[in-house]
Amino acid sequence: MPVSGAVRLGWIEAVGELSLVRQCELAGVSRATVYRPREVALPDNDEMALCALIDEEFTRHPFYGSRRMVVILKRQGWLINRKHVQRLMRILGPAGMAPGPGTAVQHPGHKVYPYLLRGIAIVQPNHVWSTDITHIRLARGFAYLVAIIDWYSRRVLTWRISNSMDASFCVDCLEEALIDHGKPDIFNTDQGSQFTSMAFTGVLIRAGVAISMDGRGRALDNIFVERLWRNVKYEDVYLNGYATMGDLHAGLTAYFAFYNGERPHQALNYQTPDAVYESGEGGGAMIIDKYGSLPALESPQAISGLEADSAVDHETPTCREPDTMTFTLSNG
Repeated sequence: MPVSGAVRLGWIEAVGELSLVRQCELAGVSRATVYRPREVALPDNDEMALCALIDEEFTRHPFYGSRRMVVILKRQGWLINRKHVQRLMRILGPAGMAPGPGTAVQHPGHKVYPYLLRGIAIVQPNHVWSTDITHIRLARGFAYLVAIIDWYSRRVLTWRISNSMDASFCVDCLEEALIDHGKPDIFNTDQGSQFTSMAFTGVLIRAGVAISMDGRGRALDNIFVERLWRNVKYEDVYLNGYATMGDLHAGLTAYFAFYNGERPHQALNYQTPDAVYESGEGGGAMIIDKYGSLPALESPQAISGLEADSAVDHETPTCREPDTMTFTLSNG
C-alpha cells in the first residue's frame, strides 16, 4: 500500500544521525518540501494572557506548582481549573521546584549521564560550562533562549534564540562556544531532550568533554544558569517588552554585552565576568555536597558568590512563537 507524502514528510528529523539530504533520498521526499516555511497556528488571546501571567508568577515564585497557580489566577478573576493550568504549564514548561513523581520528561531513547559537580570546587575558567533553555514572552507568542555560561566567571559565552524547540539551535550554540572559547573539562545540562540527544552529546564526546546532567527534581544543580534567567528577565525582557524576534535579538545583544562587560557582580566581588574570565582570578563556584566532605575553595569570593547566587528561577520552555516560518537568530 503506497504511503502518502505527508506521512513520508513526517519521517524527516531536523536533527538526526542522517543528514537531511540522505533522509529525503530514503523517504522519497523533495528537499524543497522540507525546507519550505511551515505555518504555525496563532494562539488564542486568552491563552496568551494566561501564559503571560503564569510566566510572570513563576519567575517570581519558582516553587509554585499548578495548585497554587490556580489560586493566584482565580484571585485575578480568571475562571480556570487545575487541568487547564497544568496544560498551559506543560506548554510553557515550568515545573515547581518541589520534587514529585515523574516531573521530568525524558526521551526514552537518549542516554542520561550522572551529575558530576556536587562538592567539586570550580577554581579556574573553562573548568565547568553549563546550559539551559528558557522561554521569553513576545507580543504574539514566545521565543526560546539558550545560553552557555562559564561557572567560574559567570560569563555568558554564547547564546541563541529560536522560535522552535528542536535541538539544532542548541547544537549551534555549543559548537560556537567550543570554537570561540576552547573546551571545558565538564559540561553540565538538565535532562531535556535537546541536551540528551546524540546531536548535542555527540559534539561533547568528540571534543573529549565530560558530560554531567542535573538530577531529576533538583533545581539547584544548575543554579548559575537559573540565576542568569532571572536577571535577563527582570533587568531586560520585562522592562522592554519585546514584540518581535528581531527586537528581542537586538535587545539581548546589548544586554549580554552589558552583563559580561559592565555590570558589577556581587558574586565576583563586584568585578565583571569578562574581567574574571580573562584574568582567571576572583571567581569560583561549588554545589555543596551535604553528605560528603567539602573541599576548600581557592578564593573566598567563591563562597560569598554561591550565597549571592542562591535565588533560583527554575524554568524549562516549551511554548511556540507564532511566526509563519521557523528560524534561528544567533549572537554573531
